[in-house]
Amino acid sequence: MSQDKLQIEKIDIQGRSIAVHSEKGNNPGLFWLSGFKSSMQGQKAQAIAKWAKARGQACTLMDYSGHGLSSGAFEDGTISDWLEEATYVFDNKTSGPQIIVGSSMGGWLALLLAARMKGRVGGLVLIAPAWDMSEKLMWERFPAELQKTVMEEGFYNRPSSYGDGDYKITRQLIEDGRKHLIGDTPLHLGCPVHILHGRQDADVPWEHGHALINLLPHDDVNFTLVPDGDHRLSRDEDIVLLEQAIKKLSATAKAT
Repeated sequence: MSQDKLQIEKIDIQGRSIAVHSEKGNNPGLFWLSGFKSSMQGQKAQAIAKWAKARGQACTLMDYSGHGLSSGAFEDGTISDWLEEATYVFDNKTSGPQIIVGSSMGGWLALLLAARMKGRVGGLVLIAPAWDMSEKLMWERFPAELQKTVMEEGFYNRPSSYGDGDYKITRQLIEDGRKHLIGDTPLHLGCPVHILHGRQDADVPWEHGHALINLLPHDDVNFTLVPDGDHRLSRDEDIVLLEQAIKKLSATAKAT
């Protein structure tokens, strides 16, 4: 599905204009949550939209504020804002059971959203889930001098390996993220979870994704480690694995 074929509408959420693509179809629907500084124009989101359309399955994609086609500056965003936006779109643009598919930071938001929406979530597919990202994958990895820079200057320009410019990591992002940390507290989501993670992931170590298994002791969790996979898992063979995971959870959700 080419990008220009996606029908986009804008929804106002607390003064932020949020871009949403919503395709009607059969349930369970698919609800996509992108990663940090990613958007629904990415390969995985586009592939999911195309796959869902071919199967007649409902599908909803969105861009957080400061991302993609939505309004706002990226550096002004917080986990609170992005979770609020995801919750609003989920509440207002979907109905019936949903399979939430979250990539990287979207995996963290997917876990938080699923905890809020018990009974509406038929399953989670998490791709390299960067849960507690702002603390475990950013702040705790920053050397003391860099932590001091963030606190005193309010931000740090983190180089990106994806050719999309520096990522401005703000003090506001770090401090707000602490309101949403999962930490060591077990979750009970009441739905099956499938995690896909590349062994060669340089951004979110596969061990970080695997650690979720112990935090979901009451849920059915599958973990697939892709030996030669990187962080994005957007190659054709990775997309096949993703579609297989969604198909399996969709069948489970439909049967319950």
